Amino acid sequence: MKYVVLIYGNPESRQAWEGMSDEQRAAGLAYYQQLNDDLDASGERIVSERLAFPELTTRVRAGDGGTMTTDGPFAEAKEFLAGFYLLDCESHERAVEIAGRIPEAAFGVVEVRPVMGLHGPDL
Repeated sequence: MKYVVLIYGNPESRQAWEGMSDEQRAAGLAYYQQLNDDLDASGERIVSERLAFPELTTRVRAGDGGTMTTDGPFAEAKEFLAGFYLLDCESHERAVEIAGRIPEAAFGVVEVRPVMGLHGPDL
């Protein structure tokens, strides 16, 4: 079954990242590379990506007047989507176990959601 793991950042996690030394950041990125390598070896990682900070976000709305866009940052947002994993694993419990290995789970929010196709979840 496929699951998406959504990794949310917040002002505190962003401040922690910005306060790290180059060596600490390199160690954090190496941790993610090892997690990716582990999930590639088990065949569970379909794709994962880190996302740019919210100030590079563009919101799009479409209506009768056409397409309208609004650029970030969006001050009302306390949390922002920072990255994701798309997994193919045997159970929800396994997806939660993987999500627990993501460092942001310790001080941010990490969500696990089943992926739904056009005809419903493949549960």
